[in-house]
This record gives sequence, C-alpha cells and structure tokens, in this order.
Amino acid sequence: MKKHGFTGLLAIMSLSISAQVNNQQEFKPYNEKVPGTQFEIKMVPIQGGSFTMGSPESDKSKKPNETPQKKVSIEPFWMGAYEITHDIFDVFFRDEGTPVGSEVDAVTRPTPQYIDLSWGMGKTGGFPVNSMSQDAALMFCRWLYKKTGVFYRLPSEAEWEYGCRAGSTTAYPFGNDPKELGKYAWFKGNSKNKYQKVGQKEPNAWGLYDMLGNVSEWTLDQYDEKYFEKIGDDAKEPVIPPATRYPRSVRGGSYLDAPENLRSASRQHSEAAWNKRDPQIPRSRWWLTDAMFVGFRIVRPQQQPTAAEANAFYDKYLKK
Repeated sequence: MKKHGFTGLLAIMSLSISAQVNNQQEFKPYNEKVPGTQFEIKMVPIQGGSFTMGSPESDKSKKPNETPQKKVSIEPFWMGAYEITHDIFDVFFRDEGTPVGSEVDAVTRPTPQYIDLSWGMGKTGGFPVNSMSQDAALMFCRWLYKKTGVFYRLPSEAEWEYGCRAGSTTAYPFGNDPKELGKYAWFKGNSKNKYQKVGQKEPNAWGLYDMLGNVSEWTLDQYDEKYFEKIGDDAKEPVIPPATRYPRSVRGGSYLDAPENLRSASRQHSEAAWNKRDPQIPRSRWWLTDAMFVGFRIVRPQQQPTAAEANAFYDKYLKK
C-alpha cells in the first residue's frame, strides 16, 4: 500500500480541484432552504487542517479498530449543524417515492416503509430521521443536489471525526470525563431508550449538535477493521469507498449506547442483522428494520465539483 493509498479517492470523486471558481460561496455559515418548504438545513463552515485521528494508547476505553493513531489532513467543508430530521427527509420521500403497487424500479426511488420505522419515537417537529440505509442517505444528498445545484454528500470517517473533535485531542470533544456527557448527548444514561429532537444539547466548539449520541451517523466509507493501517501515515482526505453492502461505517454512537461508544474515535459498522426482520425479498435497499438508532448529517466540500464530477461521484457510490 502506498503511503497515501486512499489520498486521492475523495479528490477524484468529489473534491476535485477543477471545480469552477464562480460556483464557490463565501466560506461562512448559511442555511440551505429545502425547495418548496419552510425547512432549512443549517450549514457550518469547518476550516481545513490536520489532526491526529484515532485513540491514543493511553485511552483505557480504546478498541483495536481505533488504532494506531494517524495524522490526517482535511480540506475545508461545510457540515450540517444538526442531524437530518424526519421533516426534511420526508420532503425527499414524497417527491421521489415509489407508490405502493408501482411497477417503477424501487432501486432508484424510495419505497414505502412496510412498518413505522420510527417505532413511535416521533416524526414531526425536529426528530432525527432513522432506520435508512447508507444508500438512502446518499440518495437524499443526490436529490438535494438536483434541487439546489449545490453538491452534498455524507462525510468521510476522517471528516466526521475531525468535525466531532472540533480541535480537541481528548476522548470526548469536551474532555475526558464521561460524567459530563449528559450536557452534550443523548445516550443510554439519559435518553429513556428513544431518540430526541435535534439540537437540545450543547454543541461542540465548532457549533455542531448531537455529534455524540441521539442517532448514530452514516459516513461515506466502507468499514474496515484495519482502517488506520490502510490509510497510512500523513493521509490526505482518506476514504474507503464501499465495495460490499456490509459492513459500512457509522459514527457517534446512539441513544442506546454506553458512554465509551460515544467517544470521538469510536467506530461502529452496519451488519446484515440490521435488516433481519425485513419481509421483502430481496431485502430493501432503503430501510433497515432493526437499525432504528441510525441516521445521518450532510457535508458540502468548499471546492464544488463540476456537474460531470458530481454525477460520477453519485454513480460510483450508488452503483447497484
């Protein structure tokens, strides 16, 4: 493996330096209005830089998949201040959804949920959307791009941890004491076993809410147990594109998790059991019956790709 084995992947697929200068926006916070609605997605600018990714040997809660630590460089991007909510995702679903009984190919358009996958935890008024696959989250990004002309995607694992840490080097963005976690996150100790409306806890130092807990968040990557060995030293924009349906990488822990799974470096992954109660054959590409704890937030690279590059990115990540 070359030293920067995955360095160029994100650049090739989405962060191309060939982006058109006149398509750039001043690098400051903004709200992306969801067309045809009153809903907005608050986007926070994240300055690029380098950080140490993973858990130090001194972290007693570390797991083998969080080591060895590596220095990683990240380009500037915007990140959603909040997890995408049911309210916003449902606009996409109503616009793109496949009607019950339709003969339209349900691979490229969302199918109706066969049961209420919010499990009664709440859908309107700011609750995070849940139980969708990584593909469904990316299809939302593609839909938003088509509606706004602005390229959005999921964060890579590296971007996610960079944004979560917000300049910190401790186990959590706020320090090392898990007793402080309740100020910043919904987790097993305070959630009453259900997700909560987004943005009720304190944000991290960069203005990002619920990076820890509430719902776990999809990233762009295929999960790899040996991630840190694969990306090598001094990696730039590392990402491992998905090659198989399972496992895919999720971050942040959820309302069902203990504090050690909400650390900035904690890594989880999807598995077939997340959809074991799906009555459909083949299993749904859209919904996960047994992953009511997973959701997502979006990012926008500062360097916007051309239309051809954006479409190539979505084609690559959403290939059948």
